[in-house]
Amino acid sequence: MVQKEYIFRFLRDLSNNNAKDWMDKNRERYHTAKERWLKEVSLILERLEERDSYFEQFKPKDTIMRINNNRRFQPDKPIYKDYFTCSPMTKESKISKIHISVGVGGCFIGGGLHRPDNNTLKKVRDAIDYDGEKLQNIIEEKDFQKHFGGLAEDDQKLKTSPRGYSDDHEHIELLRYKNILAKADITQELVASDDFVDFVEDTYLKLQPLNEYLERAIS
Repeated sequence: MVQKEYIFRFLRDLSNNNAKDWMDKNRERYHTAKERWLKEVSLILERLEERDSYFEQFKPKDTIMRINNNRRFQPDKPIYKDYFTCSPMTKESKISKIHISVGVGGCFIGGGLHRPDNNTLKKVRDAIDYDGEKLQNIIEEKDFQKHFGGLAEDDQKLKTSPRGYSDDHEHIELLRYKNILAKADITQELVASDDFVDFVEDTYLKLQPLNEYLERAIS
């Protein structure tokens, strides 16, 4: 069992003291928290490898973000992130098979299509135009609704129709999405429990129909 409570204690303190001086004094704590998260990620990848050989290519350290925020274009951002992630994606990946974020401001697991380029988005919209009922059925499936509550809110969703599609299109609401994601919010208690890897695996399996639809559309 990975002692994950330590991770949240560190992230809570970091959130309250988000400054270089504090981090310099607590660098050892950061490395301890990071190593404990990497151990958990290792367990997650081992489990997911049993379901999909895609995950065999990743080492735990390949899936996590740097703790430093990129402030070049957003100087008002905090210096450090107050969360850890696991996002097994390659540079060529278009679909996030699973993304995990754990932090003091909230924890979630999700996946799908995030910030696609124009060509990828066009392919997905073409698929929705052709057989959007399949995507609608995936979203409305009972277990999907229970786990995710439908598609995640999209802050880039169009208020009007995409170019080339009429307002009365049967699947106009789906066509307006730019990010087609599903997300399950989770508690720190679940992340810290022995059941977390089981929950990640279950979430991955429930994401599969959505991800497979999107992958077929893109390919």
